[in-house]
Amino acid sequence: MRITYQSFILENGLKVIVHEDPTVNKVAVNIVYKVGARDEQEHRTGLAHLFEHLMFSGSKNIPDYDTHVQRIGGECNAFTNSDLTNYYLTCPANQLETAFWLESDRMLEIDLSQKNVDVQKSVVCEEFKQRYLNQPYGDAYLHLRPLHYKKHPYRWMTIGMNLSHIEEVTLVECQHFFNSFYAPNNAVMCVSGGVSLDQVKILAEKWFGPIPNRFVDRPTRDTEPKQTEVRATTIHKKVPYSAVYKAYHMPARTDQAYYAADMITDILSNGKSTRLFQALVKEQKVTSRISAFSWGLFDPGMISIEGRIAEGVSVTQYEEALAGVLNRLADEITETELQSMKNKVLSAETFEKTTILSRAMNLAIYDYLGDTDLINTNADHYQRLTLDDIRQSIAEYLRPTNCSTLYYLSETAHPSNA
Repeated sequence: MRITYQSFILENGLKVIVHEDPTVNKVAVNIVYKVGARDEQEHRTGLAHLFEHLMFSGSKNIPDYDTHVQRIGGECNAFTNSDLTNYYLTCPANQLETAFWLESDRMLEIDLSQKNVDVQKSVVCEEFKQRYLNQPYGDAYLHLRPLHYKKHPYRWMTIGMNLSHIEEVTLVECQHFFNSFYAPNNAVMCVSGGVSLDQVKILAEKWFGPIPNRFVDRPTRDTEPKQTEVRATTIHKKVPYSAVYKAYHMPARTDQAYYAADMITDILSNGKSTRLFQALVKEQKVTSRISAFSWGLFDPGMISIEGRIAEGVSVTQYEEALAGVLNRLADEITETELQSMKNKVLSAETFEKTTILSRAMNLAIYDYLGDTDLINTNADHYQRLTLDDIRQSIAEYLRPTNCSTLYYLSETAHPSNA
């Protein structure tokens, strides 16, 4: 299924992508703001995520965003990651102008009152505590990220480096962050569904055209140096079982080499028939759960392998078993195995194109990546991979000297098991 689209840019710099689908009577409006955790300062992290919450606290002229969305039978939500912040709204197609009214007003000026900032700071701090500090294993990547990244701002999670950064953020800092990043010239909007290009042009000019562009005060990001030595750290926590988290540097999402590195994680861990589950869970029984996945980051990213160590098994036993699987991978991988993973990728890509929301979201994100047509060609990059591509990627990225390991040990584990 090929997704067709057209685009235009307003004088204030807002890029608008339109995907017409006359078969539906709904519309999805997706806006990507080009700001994520990597755009924060080291001394004040977590702001991008805080703003995801603040954007639903009301705007200059619309104090209750959610109520208006509900009145038109719409749904809305958002997410933040290391690279971007994404907002989306779906509603009946005949309510598109209301959607534009809502989104343009909060792009113009949200209600950054001290009260709203304090309320959302409290919400985010509670989320930090519940998901990362009070959840078993929840803080693992708060420790692994800064071990793995030494220079690049990927060394902190989207939630922030620590709780105090959110607790102590000021109203002035919030105002500066909004003015620096929430601007039409720092955003991509995609409208998908039962709309026409002419209709979207008229409404975009009416509602978004008058919003002034702003200076985007993006801090300089340090390039992460190549890792040349084994890194490891150990922490002890009140958890039922010890765990081991490994991170390997991998290419950026825009690098052609990304696709082979990403495919490695599918070969290792995409389903119960794949190598890590079969070898380490079913056969050797050294772990009760294990997974491998890639972080598809815009700058050079990370492959993660995380395993929960089975009762009675030592860390050394687990590490030797895992190393055995990784060391044999390049020699043992087969064409049939690779083709199976390619089929899974193609199936997932096809499924992602079935809804107007997923189309709108992917078009906007791919545009920010620099290639809008990835919505049609992304699967092709995986289909062209060869066994040699995979083997070269394994040799390049699954090196011990490219790995950082977090030993997340249970306080109740016997010393011999550590």
